[in-house]
Amino acid sequence: MAVFSEFEIWVFLAGLGIFLFGMHMMEEAIRLLSGGAFKSIIRRYTGSRPKAILSGLFSTAVLQSSSAVSLMVLAFVGAGVMNLAQAIAVMMGTKIGTTATAWIVAIFGFKFNIDAFSLPLIGIGGLGLILLAKSPKYVNISKFLVAFGFLFMGLDYMKQSVDQFAELIDPALFSGYGIVIFAFAGIIMTAIMQSSSATIAIVLTMLFGGLIEFDAAAAMVVGANVGTTVTVFMGAIGGIPTKKQAAVSQLIFTAGTAVLTLLMLPVFILIILTGFGFSDNPVIGLALFHSLFNLMGVAIFYPLIPLLAGQAEKWIPEKTMHLSRYIHKTNPEISEAGLEAFRKEITCQLNYSLDFIRNTIKPDKSRDKIQYRDLEKYHAEIFGYFTRIHLFEMKKDTAEMLDELLRASRNIMNSSLKIYELADELLVLKNEESDIYKTAYESINMRLLSVIRVGKLFQESGSEPELINTKQAVFELHTEIEENDKKFIKMCGEIMNNPSYPNVEVTFLLMLNKNITQTCRMLVYSLKALLKHEEISLNYYQKEAI
Repeated sequence: MAVFSEFEIWVFLAGLGIFLFGMHMMEEAIRLLSGGAFKSIIRRYTGSRPKAILSGLFSTAVLQSSSAVSLMVLAFVGAGVMNLAQAIAVMMGTKIGTTATAWIVAIFGFKFNIDAFSLPLIGIGGLGLILLAKSPKYVNISKFLVAFGFLFMGLDYMKQSVDQFAELIDPALFSGYGIVIFAFAGIIMTAIMQSSSATIAIVLTMLFGGLIEFDAAAAMVVGANVGTTVTVFMGAIGGIPTKKQAAVSQLIFTAGTAVLTLLMLPVFILIILTGFGFSDNPVIGLALFHSLFNLMGVAIFYPLIPLLAGQAEKWIPEKTMHLSRYIHKTNPEISEAGLEAFRKEITCQLNYSLDFIRNTIKPDKSRDKIQYRDLEKYHAEIFGYFTRIHLFEMKKDTAEMLDELLRASRNIMNSSLKIYELADELLVLKNEESDIYKTAYESINMRLLSVIRVGKLFQESGSEPELINTKQAVFELHTEIEENDKKFIKMCGEIMNNPSYPNVEVTFLLMLNKNITQTCRMLVYSLKALLKHEEISLNYYQKEAI
């Protein structure tokens, strides 16, 4: 107890707190400086497994947070814009990218006088926050400088407290514990702090102070690598099956890499301390170990990505939604009955597509989420029924009505495809801090919600007066869409002529607006066609009743 009373616990905790605050502040500053760049990289550069790994590596190395990148990946998987194999590859890349923190801390935190560069960074950055407050760009650069300074100031405090503790305690006290215990300690520390970087900084400090041996430090780093999966699992809780599959896949990859590394730990230690000659500089050796075992894990699991994805899909199967309600029960040989079933089915298709759009822009966890691939299968079923009807003889006007309804179905499907393709851009726009981006998102969100509202109004129209009201609503909606399109373009023109908005990507906003406007128009055209045929059907059955 006397020994522990000499340990300056508050100095250590203050150092840890400053370090974590610096990490959080730096991550936030980089995110704001980059805008949607990293989200776009993660989404767009994942066409092949090597590209996906590199995008995860690069994004994590710059953002200094594998958890942040992994949570982005879960968001893209949940939105249906990234498949499971791509997600696994990106998350493998994050494990290599996160080793950059260990290298930065090992090189700068233990080889230089920390005060010589941490205090100037904090001083310059702090002054910048006050003097450059009117410029968002320079404010974020100042935040980055302060954060970088805090990172190493916190590390210095931890070093001081551990150095004093190491003078009072015999490292042999820790030698009786096996490497598995140290690995579990790394897992628990990372799960509590939600940061493997903080755990590794503590481990490097303990190793530098001579408090633990290299093998114990290496085991704790392996545990920290596994501990990051806790954050990913928390992000997947309550999510759709695909998100859970991605979380399970990452756990298998990290846990598998950890087991192999611990089994091969004597070989790694021999290579690093003797082969590379880092016995006199174990801190750099530990950073090298962190990189090497993650590279080994990626090399081993890389060819197994399809197998890993397939196994995760078996363990956590997705719910297959059977959307067809009318056409599978109606004989296409009777063209009049087939036409009516076809019309009703496309009305259902509209309803499902509107639900898909609503869930994309405003997720609702309490409802089963319709996946884009379900809509694709549904549309294929509708088109298949259309071709089967045409195998039989029918009147000319029936054939024309079927063609019009098919065009409506294609417009509905194309609008769903547009939203599916734009999901990541909408997510980027939603998470931006700029007032301009917020205004743009509100405009887009309002238009899509207006289309959904009128579409649902059509679903509830069961009488002629209600259909008349719906027709008026569709007409007003069409006018509203065109007016909002013009307002949005005008806003973009004003932004280009305003020098106070240098960071706004006007082309990105214009292209997004164009695609959203096209989506809304296609849905309006579909509504008009369905309204026309709903009236025809209603009048027909009213005459039959008379």
